[in-house]
This record gives sequence, C-alpha cells and structure tokens, in this order.
Amino acid sequence: MAYKPDKPYNDLPLLPPKGKIETVAVLKKTIAASRALSELKGAITNLPNPTLFIDTINLQEAQASSAIENIITTQDELFKASIADKKIENPATKEVIHYKDALWYGVNQLEKKPILNTNLFIAIMQIIKENKSSIRNAPGTQLSNPATNKVVYTPPEGDQVIREKLKNLEEFMNIEDDMDPLIKMAIIHYQFEAIHPFFDGNGRTGRIILLLYLKLTGLMDLPALYLSNYIIKHKNDYYTNLRNVTEKGDWENWILYMLDMVEQTAKKGREQIAEIEKVMNKMGSEIQKKLPKVYSKDLLEILFRLPYTKRNFLEDAGLGNLKTVGNYLKELEEAGFLKSEQVGKEKLYLNYKLMEVLKK
Repeated sequence: MAYKPDKPYNDLPLLPPKGKIETVAVLKKTIAASRALSELKGAITNLPNPTLFIDTINLQEAQASSAIENIITTQDELFKASIADKKIENPATKEVIHYKDALWYGVNQLEKKPILNTNLFIAIMQIIKENKSSIRNAPGTQLSNPATNKVVYTPPEGDQVIREKLKNLEEFMNIEDDMDPLIKMAIIHYQFEAIHPFFDGNGRTGRIILLLYLKLTGLMDLPALYLSNYIIKHKNDYYTNLRNVTEKGDWENWILYMLDMVEQTAKKGREQIAEIEKVMNKMGSEIQKKLPKVYSKDLLEILFRLPYTKRNFLEDAGLGNLKTVGNYLKELEEAGFLKSEQVGKEKLYLNYKLMEVLKK
C-alpha cells in the first residue's frame, strides 16, 4: 500500500531495512564519526575526575533537547535551578530538569541490566512528562508543518500495532550483528521517531535513547554528548531527512546526517573540555597564589562541576563546616574568582569564567 501522510503508517517496514545501507559514503563517514567519538571518550577518561563536566553537559543537552520541542529556558536559569533549594516555578525549567533526571534514570538502569526495551522507554517518557501515561491507545495523532498546518506524517495506530513495531525495534537494538553500531544508532533513531509511540515526549525520549545506545555498545562510558545542539542548528535538514526515509526510502542521507551529528558534536565536546581544563588550571594556579589557605584540588573541582556552587557543596565535600566554607567562598568572590547572587534564601556563587566557555 502506498504511503499517505494523512493515513496511519501501520505498514512502517520492520527492521533491519531492506536494500543497501552501508554505502561507500556511509562507511567513510562512519570512520570519521567513530574516530571523533573515540577521541572524546579518551579525553574524558584522561581527566583527573572523568565525571567532572558530566552534569554541565547533561544540563546543556537537556536544555537543547527541550528547546527542539519549543520548551525554552536559559542556561543561566537552568544551572541555578539545578542547585538552588528554592522551588522551581518556571514550568519549562521544570521539564528540562525532568529530562536530565530521565537520562540518568536510563543510565542507571542500563548499568543494572544492559538492555534497551519498551518498559525502559515508557519509564523515561513518564519521568520527562511527570505523568503515568503509556503507549498511545487512541487514534488521532498526526504531525503537521507548523507554518502551513499541513499533515506531514501520521504514525502507526493501535496499541498492538505500536507494541509489535517496538518489539521489532528492541530485537534490532539488542541483537549482535555485523552492522556498525553508529549506523544502527541512526536507523534506531529513525524507527523510534516513526513509531512515535507516545502522546507526548517522543522526541526527547528518542534523543535519550541515542545516548543510552552509545553506552550500551561501549562507544561512550558516560552520556557526555551534547547532540541536540546540532539538531537545533540543522533542524530543517533533520526533519527533511527523516521524511525522506519515509517517503523515498532514502536511508543514506539520513544516516550521513546522524553520523555528522556525532562527529561534529564529539569534536566540539573535546574542544570544550580542553578549554575548560585550561581555564581550570589557570584559575587553580591563581587561587593557589592569592589564597593558599583556601585552595585545594577538591575545591577547584567543585567550582568547575557546574557554573554555580554553594556552601553546602563545599561542606558535603568535607572542606569545612558551613561557616568555614562560607568564608572561603566570600574570599574567592572578593579576589574576583566568583560572583554571588541571592536566590531565595540562599546565596549562590557563579564561576563566570566557566559560564563564558559554556556559552560559546
């Protein structure tokens, strides 16, 4: 049956795709993407504390992934909200924080049981949306062009149909075969988006699955890729290439797009880590010189874990009681290393040099 955008795509082909997938262009691009990813993984492994910048990267990814769905919050607002005791009032900021929580839930589940399945996808979506909904079980879901309101895609319909497509996707994800995992990742992402199993939260769940698949296959140990920023910059190409797989069976350009996303994101991540390390080492030397009694390696790591910090973080790290660490932060501010800001009843301290690097 011919594909029609306004009819449920219950004939969405099962995986693996038919036809030639690993073309010369795709294989060539796979090598470049794999190399960039491997170099990023190595750069993270070589850090004194490999988890140091992970919170920052995850929050940036959460913000960008949510922005794709027009859920907008600023980096500054998000970083503050992630550490402040004050209740989060902004619903957009709240949803972005839920995205980060969902990502880490997925990572922790994979460490307990290295398998990606429908139950995990549902749990991730429920954390993002903060509800108990499940697989779409009512007709009427259609995706439209926001500019023209023209229907561009109608996903498969019916609980059983959707679950069968997801079961096939699970098998494709978890089976060991000869296909390069980065090529499989691109196919998996298309298929999940085409199944569109939930009423809401599909895009964000799908992008979390990308990061989890990289972990599952050993390509990354930690979810340290800021992928969604690339999609924002090349949003039209993302949707055009998705649609061209559905309408024309054009897998090659879709896979090339996804491989370029991995390559460019990994390169940028490596450059950013190198720049943060440079700023961190410079600030460490300056603090050691100006405030030798305040300086410690642990203190420096806390100042660079996230752009904002507070007394409790220093106390929890065993750097002193609240009064002592409060004096440390005050001295650091007076010496020009930090800037303070009152948020609710507590004072947060901004490492503005780190924030400058993150905003590039």
